[in-house]
Amino acid sequence: MEDNRTMVRNSKFLSRVLRHEPGLVGVRMDEAGWVDVAELLAAAGAHGRPITRSELERIVAENDKRRFAFSADGLRIRASQGHTVPVELGYETATPPAVLYHGTHPGAVDAIWREGLRPMQRHAVHLSRDRATAERVGGRRGRPVLFTVDAAAMSTAGFVFQVSANGVWLTERVPPEYLGSG
Repeated sequence: MEDNRTMVRNSKFLSRVLRHEPGLVGVRMDEAGWVDVAELLAAAGAHGRPITRSELERIVAENDKRRFAFSADGLRIRASQGHTVPVELGYETATPPAVLYHGTHPGAVDAIWREGLRPMQRHAVHLSRDRATAERVGGRRGRPVLFTVDAAAMSTAGFVFQVSANGVWLTERVPPEYLGSG
């Protein structure tokens, strides 16, 4: 049980460093969000968060949201999406499914109906291919509220979509006219 708690704590720590605060431990992130694995592990240990390479590999492999990815050579790591620091992830434009989903908390509903979905501090709006994932995301802060997104109409209107390494659909914004009740 303690092993699982340590994994969760380390995963949250990695999310913070690789998505929001690389300077927290003094690692260098390149323009695409990649960080040298050896540098990350050394910096984490120096800041009281010792993580071994095998523990890191397990976090990447077992994270239910597949938040992290190794480079092809295994020498670098990055978060798949959700950055608040400037990065260019390099995902190709993709044709979305007809409908995508967005889960949120009840306190955000009125603003979303008025203004649509905005990236807030992130680089893009995050959308899910299925209801269950969107409900899990929306349920992090209470009872989830689900929105449908007419991604086919948005794509036809010229909105650009990308899909991250872990299957999250990304777009710059979703105007209210493309939203429906979940």
